[in-house]
Amino acid sequence: MKIIDLSHRIEPGMPVYPGTDAPVLERPFDLDKDGFAETKLSLMSHTGTHMDAPAHILDRGKTLDRMPISAFYGQGVCFDAKPEQMEIAAQDLTPYEDMIKTADFVLFRTGWSRLWGTAGYFEGYPVLSPEAAHRLSESGLKGVGFDTISADGPADTSFLIHGILLGKDMIIIENLANLDQLPRAGFSIACFPLHFSGADGSPVRAVAFVG
Repeated sequence: MKIIDLSHRIEPGMPVYPGTDAPVLERPFDLDKDGFAETKLSLMSHTGTHMDAPAHILDRGKTLDRMPISAFYGQGVCFDAKPEQMEIAAQDLTPYEDMIKTADFVLFRTGWSRLWGTAGYFEGYPVLSPEAAHRLSESGLKGVGFDTISADGPADTSFLIHGILLGKDMIIIENLANLDQLPRAGFSIACFPLHFSGADGSPVRAVAFVG
């Protein structure tokens, strides 16, 4: 079995959603002074590779700590977006229909993670059409994942795609990495969040198991 890390490292200066705070890592205790090392982390709940809970945008939506642990593990399918594709339409999902029926997660491989750390990462990335989002929301999936900063476009302040998916108690995983190492199907994915009260989202160490 091959294990593939699908997560970006959390570190100072990393890309964050525009308008949110970057993570701060401090070392209040170190080996020379204290005899042990310990790091203080200060970060937003949607930092780096992370997942969105329904509570992220929905009033009375579920928080991650209220979801069963099984919601964060399952079989995956990797959808390939065309390089020039700005919108993933419902008909684009048709060749994947049989695979989606037996999957728990659909990951969208757009290639956008190659721009991680650049200004271009925040603009022009492919997104689902509302019709495609509705089709996925009716497919019994546990969640969808993207190698982009958001499931919605940079100018969409209504968060329409988020609402369609999260409205079905799905989770959304954003800022995935290394999707180019995945096959189209035949892998499982684990993306466990931090277990804190009222979690509207959480950084995750997303990994795929192939073979």
